[in-house]
Amino acid sequence: MTESIVSMQGIGKRFAAVKALDGVTFDVPKGSLVSICGENGAGKSTLMKILSGVITDYDGTLSVDGQAVRFSGTRDAEHAGISIIHQELNLVEQLSVAANVFLGREKRSAWLMRDDRSMLEEAGRLLKELECNVPASALAGSLRVGDQQLVEIAKALSLNSRILVMDEPTSALTESEVERLYRVIAKLRERGTTILYISHKMEEVFHLSNQIVVLRDGRFIAQLDTEKTNPQEVTRLMVGRELESIELGERTAQGKKLLAVEKLSLAWPGHARGFRLKDISFDLHEGEVLGIAGLMGAGRTELLECLFGASVLAPTGRIVLEGKEIRPSHPAEALEAGMALVTEDRKRLGIFTAMNVGKNISLCELVSMRSGPAVSNRKEQIASNSMVDKLLIKTAGLQAAITSLSGGNQQKCIIGRWLLTKPKILLLDDPTRGVDVGAKAELYRIIRQLCNEGLGVIVTSSELPEVLTLSDRIMVLSEGRQTALFSRQEATQEKILEAATRGFFTGS
Repeated sequence: MTESIVSMQGIGKRFAAVKALDGVTFDVPKGSLVSICGENGAGKSTLMKILSGVITDYDGTLSVDGQAVRFSGTRDAEHAGISIIHQELNLVEQLSVAANVFLGREKRSAWLMRDDRSMLEEAGRLLKELECNVPASALAGSLRVGDQQLVEIAKALSLNSRILVMDEPTSALTESEVERLYRVIAKLRERGTTILYISHKMEEVFHLSNQIVVLRDGRFIAQLDTEKTNPQEVTRLMVGRELESIELGERTAQGKKLLAVEKLSLAWPGHARGFRLKDISFDLHEGEVLGIAGLMGAGRTELLECLFGASVLAPTGRIVLEGKEIRPSHPAEALEAGMALVTEDRKRLGIFTAMNVGKNISLCELVSMRSGPAVSNRKEQIASNSMVDKLLIKTAGLQAAITSLSGGNQQKCIIGRWLLTKPKILLLDDPTRGVDVGAKAELYRIIRQLCNEGLGVIVTSSELPEVLTLSDRIMVLSEGRQTALFSRQEATQEKILEAATRGFFTGS
């Protein structure tokens, strides 16, 4: 029988009235890669935060190497050989890569002075080992997400970590960065590192794992040998039911034209290509979902930012909303014209972590909630509750911390915030990123419901099944150019992928 390096026995955790974990019990074999699967809110991240010392107040017993432990913080867990790489990376962007790797453990010379040269050399060696070709002297904030992630792994290697927790590590990576990460994981396992891996992506779970632990509603459901199960069984265990193909009901007939975009272009100074977007043209009608597909770097996010007045440089071309040309140079102007944008980066650009659920929802409509010179608490509460009810947001109440909600429910709060502004067009940039399969289905139905109410929706996604499920028409971008425009009936995954990798679209 394989020796266990980690043992969880009856682990429980409450956040106010919410029971995040309830008697979770399982063992992790030494040297294995165990995937932790479950819907958002199942307790995966909470459990891993307990293992890595981020959360210190919990019920039950945690054992490492057969000895019961209770870490007083992350430093205590690091001394035991445990490191965690969070989905939202924890680098100090203003410091160098080497400074981040050795933060709080700076090397010292014989004269007790900080030894920057030694840290640069050691960090450089670790980065080379991880196939990360960036200088150790570079600022962490200047790196791509994939390289930032490798800096976090380099830090774990510098700590001689025997147990590494990885929380949704591929959620923001390109395909080449994912392949590199897989190679790094293989090297870590050759060294004998035990890895606990949180992911919603069944393909990578089955590619990497020895075992799969399934959690649901804070409870342990099953621990399965990967080779003896399949994605369908794991998904069924995660949601407690068979997931059938998502049926969104009848699609309403499209109404009048809301938006016309003509030859929209966005310059890219200093880049060999010279542009981020080039001559993009399309229209959008009431009750329609226009899907935007394309590989990483195709220009999907940049297109939505141009429409919403959020691009660093001003685009060229025409944007006509309900027959009137607009040139939003700031999101406030786009909002006034009737647009709303839900960004792909929920933590950095979506939620306000210092505010509660109610404040996060009401934020953009405080002017309409005034009673005299002050905001009316009653009006604010009524407005926020209306979105909680409309979007079926699962929360302990409006006063609950926004960070206590699952990713899917945080996303609903952001959508609710923009719906209070009564937009004509809703821009959704990869709205289900980091959201589990059950919450995705809920968001799909919300989007279809909004279309039935007359909104026009533009949605980007890196997941082709999602684009095909949601969209009435699909526009494909490749390296900043429009390469295809398909009707729902014409579109297939194969056609979209082909268009995403070929030249400029010449059709009408």
